[in-house]
Amino acid sequence: MKKVCAVCLVNFLFLCSLSAAENFTFKADRMTGGSASGREITILTGNAEVRSDTIFLQADRIELQGDEYQFIDCSGNVWGQDLERGIVFITDRLRYDRNLKIARLEGNSTMEDKENEVVAKARFIEYNDTSGTAILQVSVRLFKDTMVCRSDYAVYHREEETLDLRGYPVVYKEEDEFRADFIQVDLETEDVMMEGAISGSIKE
Repeated sequence: MKKVCAVCLVNFLFLCSLSAAENFTFKADRMTGGSASGREITILTGNAEVRSDTIFLQADRIELQGDEYQFIDCSGNVWGQDLERGIVFITDRLRYDRNLKIARLEGNSTMEDKENEVVAKARFIEYNDTSGTAILQVSVRLFKDTMVCRSDYAVYHREEETLDLRGYPVVYKEEDEFRADFIQVDLETEDVMMEGAISGSIKE
């Protein structure tokens, strides 16, 4: 029987049921496999895609690691979506833990919560689907309607629609400006609570 080299497969599509609860598919122009440090690794390159019942990811390169592909590492033009929450990710690099349902984004990263009409940008974002929280670090910017929030560190509570800002936080509401050591924003009502070294300006 003639063997077909895996690296030559074009538009490879593989469908398997990893458990009774979740289906898992992946697709790419090229696939290679091997082991590193005792771990099996599958590498997808060229129009790489991964889809489960809860998440969809696209990237130039995707690595699948761990038991039942617990870890998914994406790099290069990464785009993803939480299919249950409608949250979209755009980033340089993304690592997703399928068991813990945690996504870590690095580089120029954007997270869009379409349901709450919130767009967040930062150099590092960790989104925990189980708790519904996102931790954002370095050059944090969050946009909601006419409100713009900036800081070095922030925690976005999706279910409560609140945002905690630390590290030189500032909130702009149209022409109004608020600064403090700590700022909490109710993104639904646009109420702002501030603590420590409070300053701001309001234009009537």
